Amino acid sequence: MARIAVLCGTGMNALADSVPSSITISNRELLRVDSPWGEVPAYLLTISMKGNDASHEIAMIQRHHGDGVVTPPHQIEHRANVYAALSFEPDVVVSINSVGSMRADLPPGHIALAKHTLDFTGRVWTFHDSNATHADMTDHFDAEFSDIVAAALGATQESVPRVVVAQMTGPQFETPAEINALMNMGADVVGMTLAAEAKLLAERDCRHIGLSVSSNWAAGQTPGDSTAEIDHYAVEGLASTVHGRLWAALMSCFSEFD
Repeated sequence: MARIAVLCGTGMNALADSVPSSITISNRELLRVDSPWGEVPAYLLTISMKGNDASHEIAMIQRHHGDGVVTPPHQIEHRANVYAALSFEPDVVVSINSVGSMRADLPPGHIALAKHTLDFTGRVWTFHDSNATHADMTDHFDAEFSDIVAAALGATQESVPRVVVAQMTGPQFETPAEINALMNMGADVVGMTLAAEAKLLAERDCRHIGLSVSSNWAAGQTPGDSTAEIDHYAVEGLASTVHGRLWAALMSCFSEFD
């Protein structure tokens, strides 16, 4: 039985409850994983495709979990979330993050695959505060799984870009000037979480892919309206419309093991 762990955020609260009819859930458990940095809730789903006897498991972790509140991005304890994901001993970890797009071929509602990150948070993300560990980040995102997922997404959207994901601290959205600077430094999209998870997972040498959901145009990049404002509730609403394609992407990961 193969197993993947999914770290998800904005617009993904109902992902575990929006399973397509082509997928059968034979077991669903709400678990609480104890970590050195706090408790992390996770759903563990046992699933199979209808007509296929092979069962697999998906552990889903909402990175913004909190005690009755939504933890803002600058307060997320990424070490706890990654620790919880790895406690399930997954074959691959999938990070799903909502991003603002700076690319004309990645309009809101489309999904891209991360190829690199740019970390502008000014924070240190490590499991090794007292003993230096220098993890290689040259080609961190898993090429094999990225290709498999790209093929699955390509069935429902014209192109699946491979993108450089910039991480900012939030919780505010970026200014147009910041977006212009990020574009000059090679960023394609901007979010508030992926680089932290990528660095921590690299330290643990875990296979990892990043699914970047374009949920809005980045500040100043809306075609025909450079002054268009970004509304968080609209971002959440649009991100939630891609659940079906995300499930197709997740299920494609299991084709490696069937």
